[in-house]
Amino acid sequence: MMNSGQSCIAAKRFILVGDAYDKFLPPFIEGVKSIKKGDPIDDSTEIGPLARKDLADQLHEQLMKSVKKGAKIEAGGKQDGAFHEPTVLSGVKPGMPAFDEETFGPVAAIIRAKDVDEAFELAANSQFGLGVSLFTSDIENARRHINRVPDGAFFINELVKSDPRLPFGGTGKSGYGRELSREGIHEFVNKKTVYIKK
Repeated sequence: MMNSGQSCIAAKRFILVGDAYDKFLPPFIEGVKSIKKGDPIDDSTEIGPLARKDLADQLHEQLMKSVKKGAKIEAGGKQDGAFHEPTVLSGVKPGMPAFDEETFGPVAAIIRAKDVDEAFELAANSQFGLGVSLFTSDIENARRHINRVPDGAFFINELVKSDPRLPFGGTGKSGYGRELSREGIHEFVNKKTVYIKK
C-alpha cells in the first residue's frame, strides 16, 4: 500500500497454498481496514490519493470487472475522485483483470492454489515479470523452485526491493536489461571491439 500502491515492486497478487489461504486472509483484511486514510499532508495519514483521477478510474474498472467475473471484495473497494480505498479482493483467478493486468494502486488480489506446483504455475502466468517474493519455512525447497518463475528477481522471505548492490530489472512487459550494481553500469557503457590480425 506504500505510495498508494503505485510502485512497480508493490505486491499485486498474493498466491496462497492450501490452508495458508484461510490463515492469512482474516488478519490481512483487518490490517488493510486499519490503514489510516486522509490528507497526505497530515503526518498521521498512511494512504492518500492516486496520482490522477483517471488512474483511480482505471483501477476501479479493473476491480469491478473482476467482481463481475466472480471475485469478492473483502475490504475497501470504493473510489472518491483520485482516492481509491485500500482493497482486498479474494477469489481472484486467471481471466480476471485483477489477475491478468497490473493493478497500479492499493488493491491486493488474493489467489488460492491447491498445492506448490499450482502456485508456481499461477506465479509464472503473467505477461509481467519484475519480481516474486516467496515466504516459507523450507528455504532449501524454495531454492529448488527459483527457476520456475521467469521474473527478474526472486526473493525468499523478503519483499522484492531494489538495492544498489544488486542488478534490478524484469522480463516480459516489465522490461529488459538491468539497472544498478555492476550489471547496471554496463548497460550504460559502449564497449569497443578491437580485432588485429598480423
